[in-house]
Amino acid sequence: MINATVLDTPVGPLALLEHDGALVGGGFTADPRELHARLHPTLRAHPLVEVADLGDIAKAHLAYFDGDPTALEAVAVHQPGTPRRERLLAALRRVRPGETVTYAELAVRAGLERTAARAAGQACAQNLVAPAVPCHRVLPAAGGAGLARYGGYYYGAERKRWLLEHESGRRPAPLVGVSAGRAGASTA
Repeated sequence: MINATVLDTPVGPLALLEHDGALVGGGFTADPRELHARLHPTLRAHPLVEVADLGDIAKAHLAYFDGDPTALEAVAVHQPGTPRRERLLAALRRVRPGETVTYAELAVRAGLERTAARAAGQACAQNLVAPAVPCHRVLPAAGGAGLARYGGYYYGAERKRWLLEHESGRRPAPLVGVSAGRAGASTA
């Protein structure tokens, strides 16, 4: 069984999916079914059940949004994949809050050649455990102006910018159209 809940955060609803004590899905959506549909087939085979609380997993996310950028480091995660993808995602978890890397730097941290930057980008694009597996901390080497400097992010460059500012100790304003209240469990 995959247990699911949705938290209200300053950057919108965050769906969390748990299986056997590990976070297997996390994403900025109010509908956990969207994440469930994208899970690895071995996980997707388990039924989705919405619950009121995911215990320590939810508490860690609430602490993160309340200002403890390291709170998600203790959350166990599980994302089945190829050995190379799993190495890249493990290296991504070691990128500290307030730090950013390029795709090539992420590849090197995973023990791959810098030329594996494309594989690092693909691993980030396939990451289903945001923000606990912090693909938002990876920036393109080319940089850019405005939101373009943040590169791609499944949940939008504005959210990526907000997460990076939040982790660097700034207190960014909630995104437009999102509740300004403290992060907390929704009634979903």
